[in-house]
Amino acid sequence: MPHQGEILQEAIKNSGISITRIVDELGITRPTIYRKFKDDTLDYGFVKRVGEIIGHDFSQDFTSLQQSVLPFVNNTITQGVTNSVTNTGVKPMLQRGVTPQPIETDVNKQLMLLQQKYIALLEAYNELLLKVYGPR
Repeated sequence: MPHQGEILQEAIKNSGISITRIVDELGITRPTIYRKFKDDTLDYGFVKRVGEIIGHDFSQDFTSLQQSVLPFVNNTITQGVTNSVTNTGVKPMLQRGVTPQPIETDVNKQLMLLQQKYIALLEAYNELLLKVYGPR
């Protein structure tokens, strides 16, 4: 099974848009994009920008395991909207302005971990500022 870099490379090749144009619009060099083609996993923002340039939606190209690393779709909200539609023609919850169903605990755990990492990073940054500039 191809990894994300190979999927990206194939999509660019099939688009017919030159690598030169893509790297110019991304503001990167050709060697950088060729290194990306060798990566197993890619940054969401990078893939999204490439998709916008070549007119390709990568959300269907990655497996669900890969999407956990590269979250194109928030599955819990999509499921909530889908589950709220009935055969009677009721509009999805998000279109009616109703609060979506609660997010799964896995997502909450991931969010808490990211928050903890962010706080630790801010604390390290503050310590560095104190070392460089001293206390005020």
